[in-house]
Amino acid sequence: MKCTVIGFWGGYPAKGGATSSYLFEKDGFSLLVDVGSGALSAVQNYKHVMDIDAVVLSHYHHDHIADIGVLQYAWLVHSYLREEKEILPIYGHQEDPAKFKTLTHECTEGIAYDPEGVLEVGPFLITFLKTGHPVPCYGMRITDGEDVIVYTADTTYKKEWASFAKDADLLITDCNFYEEQDGSKAGHMNSGEGATIARDANAAELLLSHLPQYGDTTNLIKEAANYYNGKIELARTGLVWENDRG
Repeated sequence: MKCTVIGFWGGYPAKGGATSSYLFEKDGFSLLVDVGSGALSAVQNYKHVMDIDAVVLSHYHHDHIADIGVLQYAWLVHSYLREEKEILPIYGHQEDPAKFKTLTHECTEGIAYDPEGVLEVGPFLITFLKTGHPVPCYGMRITDGEDVIVYTADTTYKKEWASFAKDADLLITDCNFYEEQDGSKAGHMNSGEGATIARDANAAELLLSHLPQYGDTTNLIKEAANYYNGKIELARTGLVWENDRG
């Protein structure tokens, strides 16, 4: 499994950047997880918009779905150019019926996932954990049968993350705050909390994402290292993760 970071900022994109979005690829299948502000522009550096096979959304805050509308327009434009209509499946939860309804457009179909079940999308199996966030939000455990990537989406620290992320090859954590800050009121974690999950879950690698636009973000790695002694990286657009089994 290959994972490419498309967007990683929290709240709004820093200059030239994008908010939450990750491209998962396996055996020619391309899955986009979240489509934040700026994501559609950024993803085209790696994949034609019509080569995206499916989208899965964690929740409906703008920094995770802002580019859904323009993605729908992109598919509509290319349906005219190709003189055939193709339908892109967009998976989301139904706890916000109005937002879920917007996932269906002329060339897209909103499909509800069961947060208590297993979602099969192409070669990927996805299970969900409800996060601690002001609106219903679901983190994901994504596997292709070999590799496991856990994406916390937006969340406060919860002890359940350790078991949900157990032995993950890569843990992508919400890191919207620095170690000395309390992000719980905003529904987010700091560097120490994400790293604590990585340590307790025995995750092989930790990727800090949903980053703040202020301060020196390299300090987030130093702070996380106080809690977790594995490999730690900061998310950046274009960062590629592939499991090295050599």
